[in-house]
Amino acid sequence: MENSKVRPMDKYFDQIVQSTVEILRFDSSLKPAMDGCPFGKETADCLAYFLDLAKSMGFETRNYDNYVGEVIFGEGKAFAILAHLDVVPAGSGWKYPPFGGVINDDPSDGGVLGTKIWGRGAMDDKAPAIVCLYALKALKDAGITPKRTFKLIVGCNEESGWKCIDYYNKVAVMPEEGFTPDADFPAIYAEKGILHFTSSFAINTPPMSALNAGERVNMVCDRAAVTLTKKAATALIGYQNPVDGTSLSYDNTTNVLSVFGKSAHGSTPEKGANALEAALAFLSGINADCKRAYDLLFADCMGLKKLEDETGRLTMSPDVAVFDGKVLTVTTDIRFPATLPLSAVTDKLDQSGEAYQIVNYQAPLYNDPNGKLLTTLMGVYNAATGKKEKPIAIGGGTYARALKCGCAFGPEMPGEENTIHQANEYVTFDTLRFMSDVYYQAIKEIAL
Repeated sequence: MENSKVRPMDKYFDQIVQSTVEILRFDSSLKPAMDGCPFGKETADCLAYFLDLAKSMGFETRNYDNYVGEVIFGEGKAFAILAHLDVVPAGSGWKYPPFGGVINDDPSDGGVLGTKIWGRGAMDDKAPAIVCLYALKALKDAGITPKRTFKLIVGCNEESGWKCIDYYNKVAVMPEEGFTPDADFPAIYAEKGILHFTSSFAINTPPMSALNAGERVNMVCDRAAVTLTKKAATALIGYQNPVDGTSLSYDNTTNVLSVFGKSAHGSTPEKGANALEAALAFLSGINADCKRAYDLLFADCMGLKKLEDETGRLTMSPDVAVFDGKVLTVTTDIRFPATLPLSAVTDKLDQSGEAYQIVNYQAPLYNDPNGKLLTTLMGVYNAATGKKEKPIAIGGGTYARALKCGCAFGPEMPGEENTIHQANEYVTFDTLRFMSDVYYQAIKEIAL
């Protein structure tokens, strides 16, 4: 690292904070396409803001039809820094407006101006994108011309299908090597495979007329609503909810059972509390077909969660569900060990005898943890922290999969409170400073 008394990014800190606040004010969650804006106008406006900011710094920029943009700096073999500007829906339960970019401490501390920036995308992935842009600016202002052509690529559909990356590959040339500031520190050498599938369960003599749960397949379901039959509602008398972190509320007037949980990233379902699980746990006690769904998706009757390797165990998070009066349809997020084939999962699903359809699949990512890219990034991280950490594996899926040699690198610190994909997402000033130092140094070492 640079001499600890000389921190090149310090003079940009106030600008980083201001730019982070401004970019958080765009609701860049997926919206219907319109007038050249494939993911909605506000997402296109967010991309324009980012590219205009880069232009004001003197960088060459390109906007590929509002699917994806890039900032270009340097010369020589291309190196990608892959970030994204789209976000998951805000959801409910926020202390501050989710698209307000508010700078406050926690309300329990009085809610005074402080050291946290609140907003959807604060950590995933707008602040890291902003920091990487200012790191390039710092190199440029220092008169350094990188011996690599850095392409800071900012996508607009990372959370909902990667159409941005597909489009980039059609109209531009993706670098072979790079990193994405969109996961955890330290550097990540492996990412589990991702499988999203939809299961269909015919419900005979249904105990409900309607069920709706969840918003996105990669967000742990935090709310479910079930319109019960009068007979089914009687089973609530004396019922003990077995799912920790969830709560049930029944309205006698509407016959709606409302179930509340806690959202989390689909790759870490253990950090949330699944409202759909609580809903199906109740329904499974009064209907055999609902029990079939519960047994497969939550009780794990096929033993899917026993699949394991050095990158961890399989995780399964059923996150979106709807009942149309006859069929219960549930969409589930699975993250499976990186060294296993897809068939290890689908064979078990086939054996269950239940109908399902694959809606999204991403192959696992596995890199040599002792390769040059990972050793460079780990060297920067360990120098900054004084530790001797090794690369890790995660269940999340990042843009690193778009590269022949790519890895995720930050921004979340070990032990840091995880608010990604949850209400009250925030980034602290300390994390911004750490990101600034580490990303600057990493880019500089790659540049020289």
